[in-house]
Amino acid sequence: MSEKRLKLQISTPDKDFYDGDADMVIVNSVTGEMGILPKHLPLVTILDIGIIRIKNGNDEKRVSIDSGFMEIKNSEISILTDSAEWPEDIDLGRAEKARQRAEERINAKKDTHTDFLRAEMSLKRAINRIRNAKG
Repeated sequence: MSEKRLKLQISTPDKDFYDGDADMVIVNSVTGEMGILPKHLPLVTILDIGIIRIKNGNDEKRVSIDSGFMEIKNSEISILTDSAEWPEDIDLGRAEKARQRAEERINAKKDTHTDFLRAEMSLKRAINRIRNAKG
């Protein structure tokens, strides 16, 4: 690997989802969006539901993820997440139905705080998948 490149690995509980080089990686941490370039300072952070953008020259790949963890060390990025999907693997109809169900649960205004938080997280995941699938 060149000193001007990043090594990126994205893993889920089921598989090693992505393992390759990148010029730049953009993620959504719980504190906001951040761009990572080679020689970034060491860092461990929590990732929010969002889209990871992997840039190589003019090419950009987008990966939808659930929340997770990221470690940066020696221009190597390791991301652990519950799920990761390429845009072309997202079933848009299924994601739209998940969004509708989550909105219905939120609007039902159930008494429990837990139900509302679950519905809110489901809605956020569905919107993220729809956004990535549509580009």
